[in-house]
Amino acid sequence: MNAYLQGLIAHIPPLDKGQRFILGIDGLSRSGKSTLTRALEEQMHKKNIPCFTIHIDDHIVERKHRYNTGQKEWREYYFLQWDIVGLAENLFHLVKTETQLTLPFYHEKLDLQIMREVRLPDKCVIVIEGVFLQRKDWRSFFDFVVYLECDRELRLSREAEETKKNIDKFSNRYWPAEDHYLAEEQPLRKADLIFKIG
Repeated sequence: MNAYLQGLIAHIPPLDKGQRFILGIDGLSRSGKSTLTRALEEQMHKKNIPCFTIHIDDHIVERKHRYNTGQKEWREYYFLQWDIVGLAENLFHLVKTETQLTLPFYHEKLDLQIMREVRLPDKCVIVIEGVFLQRKDWRSFFDFVVYLECDRELRLSREAEETKKNIDKFSNRYWPAEDHYLAEEQPLRKADLIFKIG
């Protein structure tokens, strides 16, 4: 992991006052995005590189908008799990220039989106972590994207035992959406840096 981190940090340029560098940590579910992001935050802190992290999964929509919609399950996950256009307008279009964003945060227990103000540092690396980051609606907003390549068998082994029992959900919802992303958006080709995990 340390070698990955040093290689990644080497791609972050020095920032002048008011500058932001938008760094994407992309990869399929359980590929290690969150682990890498936490380690990267720690290393940047040690190197006095100001950073701020945004997790895309904090901004999913309510269940009624992504389950039992009449569409195929994989399409619900890929196209409806997030408000793709809304995040483009209220996050990606603004994250490089605005000091304050108003974003919907998903509250799982209440199954509600709650609007919150997010204040961004004036000069920093903005790390955006999540799945499907290189979809065409979002890719152009990043200065640099890392993709974590990790095979499906290893990723599945990292799931909770109870989660693994619901294999139909993977077969009908998650895996076809991942296959669509890989074929349609070709994240391995578009990424600036690839980390092969496992």
